[in-house]
Amino acid sequence: MLNRRHLRVKVLQALYAYHQSEPKDKKQHEKLLLQNIDKVFEMYIWMLSLIDEVIQYAANDAQERANKHLPTAEDLNPNLKILENRFIASLHVNKDYIAAIKKYKVSWDFEPELAKSLFITLKNSDDYRAYLQKTDDTLQTDKDIIKFIFKKVILKSQLAEQVFEDKFIAWPVDKDVLQALIAKTFKNFSYDDPKQNKLADVTGNWAEDQDFIVDLFELAVRYDADYQGMIGQKTQNWEPERIAMMDTLLMKMAITEFINFNSVPVKVTINEYLEIAKEFSTPKSNSFINGILDKILFELKEQNRVRKTGRGLIE
Repeated sequence: MLNRRHLRVKVLQALYAYHQSEPKDKKQHEKLLLQNIDKVFEMYIWMLSLIDEVIQYAANDAQERANKHLPTAEDLNPNLKILENRFIASLHVNKDYIAAIKKYKVSWDFEPELAKSLFITLKNSDDYRAYLQKTDDTLQTDKDIIKFIFKKVILKSQLAEQVFEDKFIAWPVDKDVLQALIAKTFKNFSYDDPKQNKLADVTGNWAEDQDFIVDLFELAVRYDADYQGMIGQKTQNWEPERIAMMDTLLMKMAITEFINFNSVPVKVTINEYLEIAKEFSTPKSNSFINGILDKILFELKEQNRVRKTGRGLIE
C-alpha cells in the first residue's frame, strides 16, 4: 500500500506539474493529485484481472489442444483444476472487485496475446506441473500458484511490463507499491468463506492520508513565496539556475511540514525528504538539502515557529 513516503512523492509530482503549468490552477492540480492516488488502485485492479485472465486462458488452451489435427489423450482430457482455484473463485464474487472492474472498465481485449503468452510460460513451468499433480489442495496451495503467476510469470514478462508502462505513466515508481498491494491481498484472502476476504486498501487510513496530502500540497502552494524567501536567504552564494527545481520543491515541502504539521516529528520530515532526494534528484542533492534545511530549521526554532505536539516532538 501507499505509505507516507509514497504519498509525499505524489505531492512532489503534483507540485512539480503545478509550477510547470500556465495558468496555475491549484484546484485542478489538487484534483489530479487525488486522481494519481486512485490510479495506483486502478493499476492494482488491472493486475488482479490479468492474473485471472491468465488462469481463464487454460480453457482456451484446452480448446485449442482438443482441436488439433491429431490430438493426444492428454490433449483430449487436460487437467483444468486451475479454473477452480479458490483464490480466483473468491475474487470472482468479491463485491469490491466486481465494482472496480466496472468502474475502471477493465478488459484485456486490446492485448489478446498477453494472456496467451503468459499462460504458455506458466504451462511450461515445473511449478505449474507440480501444482497440477497435487491432490490435497487447500486455499494456501491455491494461493501459492497465484503468487508464482504474479511474481515469476507476469513480473518477469517483458510484454506485461511494456503494457503496464504504456497504460500507467507512473508504473516505474508505483510498481513496488503494486507488489505490496498484491502481497496484502494474498494475506487478506485467508478464509474459505469468500465474504471474509477483502481487497487491499490503497493506504493505511485514507481519511487521514487524504487530509495529509491535500494539506501538504495546498500549504506548499499558498506559502510558496515565503518558503522561497527562506531558501533564498540560505543560498545567496548559489546561482538560482544551479539549484535543481526538485531540490527546491523538496525543501519547500519539508518547511511546510516543519511549520504546519504539528504531529510529524522534525527528524521524520528530514529523513523522508533526504530519502526522496536520493531517488528523484541529483547525486549531490542529499547533502545540499540537508545543510539548507538545518539552517532554516535552526531559525524557525528560534522564532518559535516549530511547534510539535505528542509523539511529534522536535527532538
